[in-house]
Amino acid sequence: MSFQIVPLAPEPFVALSRLADAELARRHAHRMIADATDSYPCRVSLRYADPGDELLLLNFEHQGADSPYRARGPIFVRVGQPSARPAPGEVPPLARRALLSVRGYGPAGWIEFAEVAEGRDLEATIARAFKSPGVAYLHLHFARPGCYLCRVDRVPSQ
Repeated sequence: MSFQIVPLAPEPFVALSRLADAELARRHAHRMIADATDSYPCRVSLRYADPGDELLLLNFEHQGADSPYRARGPIFVRVGQPSARPAPGEVPPLARRALLSVRGYGPAGWIEFAEVAEGRDLEATIARAFKSPGVAYLHLHFARPGCYLCRVDRVPSQ
């Protein structure tokens, strides 16, 4: 069995990017300009922002299941970027370089698997998680700050 890394789609953030800063603040979001490399991981492009890139920092509901594990948290989104398109089984460099929390959820949104993994070892951790028939999908989080990175879906064997 393989897997598919699923970034966030850019469309929900387009309207936000057009708002004035005061309106963003009312929505608990913040516009900023990247001032360093390897510091602002975009959840749409699955790349770090380059210095000078415009970003939104906002609170995002990444686990919308009606369960005790419903969750939201801070994410960065680079303005105007297309969604990453990793091939099945491909781990983007952004994830490869990080310490990650891998969280597996069942169909009802209850956590069924949790492990911390180095990005360089991510495929083995994903395989262990998907060995459990109760795990429907995974979420990857940056382990140290705890922020959501992306979803991982099963890709059935052909």
